[in-house]
Amino acid sequence: MGVISNRQLFLNHVAQTSPAPIGLEMVKAAGIYLWDIQDKRYIDLISGFSVCNIGHSHPDVVRAVQQQAAAYMHLIVYGEFIESPQTAYAKLLTDHLPETLNCVYFTNSGAEATEGAMKLAKRVTNRSKIIAFHHAYHGSTQGALSLMGDEYFKNAFRPLLPDIHHFQYNDPAVLDAIDATTACVILETVQAESGVTAPDAGWLQAIRQACDKHCSLLILDEIQAGFGRTGTLWAFEQYGIVPDILLLGKALGGGMPLGAFIASHSLMQTLTYDPVLGHITTFGGHPVSCAAGKAALEVLLAGKLYESVREKEKLLWEQLNHPSIVSKKSAGLWMSLCFASPEYNQAVVHQCIENGLITDWFLFKPDHLRIAPPLICTREDILDICRILMSSMEEVAQKFQASHP
Repeated sequence: MGVISNRQLFLNHVAQTSPAPIGLEMVKAAGIYLWDIQDKRYIDLISGFSVCNIGHSHPDVVRAVQQQAAAYMHLIVYGEFIESPQTAYAKLLTDHLPETLNCVYFTNSGAEATEGAMKLAKRVTNRSKIIAFHHAYHGSTQGALSLMGDEYFKNAFRPLLPDIHHFQYNDPAVLDAIDATTACVILETVQAESGVTAPDAGWLQAIRQACDKHCSLLILDEIQAGFGRTGTLWAFEQYGIVPDILLLGKALGGGMPLGAFIASHSLMQTLTYDPVLGHITTFGGHPVSCAAGKAALEVLLAGKLYESVREKEKLLWEQLNHPSIVSKKSAGLWMSLCFASPEYNQAVVHQCIENGLITDWFLFKPDHLRIAPPLICTREDILDICRILMSSMEEVAQKFQASHP
């Protein structure tokens, strides 16, 4: 019997989420680069979906993981033991957040942070109505899926949670829907999977005011937008508002699995009684993940990596001007390029991968290409990225022209 390849083991024994996975076998990652089993080097243009904002395998993060793993890994995460990685990271986070966001509930992932925040909003307000938005993505668990404003991904899993009301992002009509029955409004500060859609500042501020008026909670999801991605440490800083609950994930763990919902101590205390154990988790806030996340945030803060994001964003706009680009949107070092069709975009994505650049599309915008490199990328890196993107677009344009004369 022959030796089974890793690719075949992958296809046979790892649950597949699409009929055509990329299937690259990676063996190493460092900085902005990935290497496959053939030692081919790729630039990571999506940062593991904004997980690796400070790049891959940063030595400070690796050291923190090794040291914490040697001390202890799993204990009882909630309720009984004081664990210094948790407390130290919670303190660092809240030191860099507004005063009202001073209590952290660590989870395993962003989706679990969403679930916890929904429960907290219901518990605090004693209401069930939740307002969410079309083309929102807050995770794939059933509660988070209920918030998703796209029927294609939801229909196979109904019934989902009731009393979820969806509106278009940036639509003023939502303001009239916020009333005394509303538990919360949940939205991404910058909407990710619609192709990087920023809010109108006045609209977001009006939502904040309507929530205040009706004693409803405002939940901002910065699972992708946080940790410097948009040019400030937190995206909401650019809009002059503060959420009641902030959702974090992805870059929060510095490459390790970690999520969090953050609120005031007074709000969070409602999960400790009637019932006791109002929200619990076995692994959320795992000490190794917290140690890694804290080290990553310290790197981000020490280097002030978000301060150069706008300059890099401008460079991308200047360099990416191929005729096949229909439109561009960006929010810091986070951009989408729209092409004529999903098929055309797929061709560009695959050509980029062939040319050593890992990119992807957006969940609700398959005709948009994703650009979200690690924040550590230099001007020279961005010029290299743009060169590969432009040459890949040109190669695809020539192929399409040859097949459609």
